[in-house]
Amino acid sequence: MLLYPVLWMVLTSLKPTDEIISGTSLIPETWTLDNFVQGWGGAGAGSFGVFFINSAIIATACVIGNAITCTLAAYAFGRLSFPGRAALFGIVIGILFLPKEVLLIPQYTIFHRLGWTDSFLPLIVPHFLALDAFFVFLTVQFMRGLPRELDEAAVLDGCGPWRRLWHITLPLIRPAIATTAIFTFIWTWNDYMPQLIYLNSTDKYTLSVGLRMFLDATAGSELGPMSAMSLISLLPLFVLFILFQRRLVKGITMTGLK
Repeated sequence: MLLYPVLWMVLTSLKPTDEIISGTSLIPETWTLDNFVQGWGGAGAGSFGVFFINSAIIATACVIGNAITCTLAAYAFGRLSFPGRAALFGIVIGILFLPKEVLLIPQYTIFHRLGWTDSFLPLIVPHFLALDAFFVFLTVQFMRGLPRELDEAAVLDGCGPWRRLWHITLPLIRPAIATTAIFTFIWTWNDYMPQLIYLNSTDKYTLSVGLRMFLDATAGSELGPMSAMSLISLLPLFVLFILFQRRLVKGITMTGLK
C-alpha cells in the first residue's frame, strides 16, 4: 500500500497525457518515453537540467553550512562552559517550536532590504549561521554520550578547545554529522515554499518550483511530463538513502558510549 503511489508515478510517466486523463487502468495501454524528453525540455520555459543543477547547488551548500556551523554550535553547548550557556541553549530549543511559516514574512523583509531576493543567498546563508536548531540539538545529545574523561585527558596533554574538537570530538561524532548532512540534503531538495518565495527568475528555479510549471489552470496540466520529471527528481534521494542507510540509522540510534 505504501509503494502504490510510487508505482503509480512510475507507470504514469510512461503513459501519454490523454491516456492519463481518460484512462482508468494502472498499466499503460500505450508505452512511451516522450514524457521524459518533453519534460526535460521544461514546461515552456527553461530546461529541467538547469532546475536540477540549481537544486544540487543549493542542497550541497546547505549541507556544508549545516555540517560546519551546527557542529560548532553543538560543541560549544555540549562540551564548553561559558556564562549563559543554559539560557542560550533553551532559546535554541525554543526555536524548534516555531513553525517555518511564522518566520517567512520577517525573514523576507530582511533579505529584501539586503537585496538578496531572486538569488540563492536567502536559501543558503541561514544554514551557515547554525539556524537549524534540530541539528544543533541532535549533535548536542550525541556529544553528551561521549565520556568527559576524553576531554580531561586532552586538557592534561595541553590541548585547547579547537584541538580537542578536531582530534577527539569530530572523529567520535561522525555518525551525527552524517545524519545532519543526509537530512539537510533531503529536506532542502524537497523544500518548496522558501524557494517559491525568493526565486523569481526562471533560470534560478529549483526542481520543486520547476515541477509547478507543468500545472496550468488555464491551458491544462501536462501530467505525463510532470510525472516523468517527478520520478527523475526523486532518483537522487533514493540513491542517497540506499548508499547511506546504515550510517543514517547508526547516527540516530548511537549514543556514543563504547
